Amino acid sequence: MATGARLTNILIRPATADDAPLLMAGIAGIAEHLGETGQMSCTEDDLRRFGFGDTRAFEAVIAEADGAFAGMCLFFPIFSTWYGRPGVFVQDLFVDTGFRSLGIGESLLRHVARLSRERGGVYMRLAVDEDNVRAHGFYLGLGLVHSHDQRSYIAQGPAFVALGEAAKD
Repeated sequence: MATGARLTNILIRPATADDAPLLMAGIAGIAEHLGETGQMSCTEDDLRRFGFGDTRAFEAVIAEADGAFAGMCLFFPIFSTWYGRPGVFVQDLFVDTGFRSLGIGESLLRHVARLSRERGGVYMRLAVDEDNVRAHGFYLGLGLVHSHDQRSYIAQGPAFVALGEAAKD
């Protein structure tokens, strides 16, 4: 495929439990890009259990071009007390190397934004690695803005366990 060309036959569809290997491939691709493959512990079974079980923790959409896996977007609903409205958080956006710069990522994000709007959503949030300059330009080009006034924090591993154990219910 020619770099910079746009595909007109992109199919964006909801992911199913059978797509767990494709979602896993996308997540592994992100981890590889970040040089964090060894830090990833998610499995296909985790994706099936938490994305397609009784209590869904996320949704995902798959992009196909001519029937081939071209990318994926994994997301979940969020709520802003500031806006008093729901939104969507994009956890993972991945476009397969052979389909980059062809509009796949843009199509995936636009699809997820439309889904969120149909459900009453008024905003989209996502996080991007600080060193991923290409992604920063991509998001800015789509009209997303960098939030200079907020900083993300995370409790994970032993810190998360300790945080919950200290609760006095």
